[in-house]
Formats: sequence, C-alpha cells, structure tokens
Amino acid sequence: MSEGTSGTGPAGGLRGALMRAGGAAVELVRTRVELAALEFSEERERAKHHLILAVIAATFFAFAVLCASALVVVVFWESHRVASIAAVTLVHLAIGIGALSRLRTGQRTAPPPFQATLAEIERDRQWLAGEIRDGLGR
Repeated sequence: MSEGTSGTGPAGGLRGALMRAGGAAVELVRTRVELAALEFSEERERAKHHLILAVIAATFFAFAVLCASALVVVVFWESHRVASIAAVTLVHLAIGIGALSRLRTGQRTAPPPFQATLAEIERDRQWLAGEIRDGLGR
C-alpha cells in the first residue's frame, strides 16, 4: 500500500480527523468544567463572606435593639408601662416583617448561579446544531 492510502498520510486521513475532532470535544468539555468549577468556587466564597457579615451585623444589631428597647421601657415605666412595651414589640415586629420581605425580594431577583457556564453550554449547543456559524454567536 502506498503512504497516502494507509490513513497515515500528510493530513492523517479519517482516523486523524476523528482524533482531532475527539480532542477538540474533550478540550471543549474540559474548559466548560473548569468554568463551572471556577464559578462554583466564587459562589461559595461569596456566600461565606455574606454569611459572616450577616451574622456579625445581626449579632450587634440585636444587642443594640435590646438595649434601646430596655431604655424605652425604663424611661416610660412609671407613666406608660404597657404602652411602652407594646410600642417596642410592634416596632420589632415591623422590622422583622420588613426584613423578611426584603429577603424574599432579593431571592426572587438574584441571578441564577452558574449563569456564564449555562450560557457557554447553550452557545456550544447552538454551534454544534449549526444554528450559528462560529463560536462567537454570529
């Protein structure tokens, strides 16, 4: 057999093309997995940072609210004992309701995690399906 018909010619023939296509597919999957891992790591670090700050803020705000509440009750103890306790309780209730409302709004409007990874995978799907001509979305 000649060198050109054995499948090992200059271009590598069908086997070479399949190996290059397989290598490209593996590289594509590898980069997407790396992107997902990076986004996961960033999301985890951001969540830890937010949790630490939230715990610190909640702790010190709780002490401040407790002291302020005690101060209001002590100031009005002789003249409006029940009214001062009721007012402090209603203020605490309003703040709690407001915080829960804000939390729900934040959860509804937050972008989904791994948004960049999902967008890249969708672009890859479109490219493989022939919906776009190159990997840049054109």
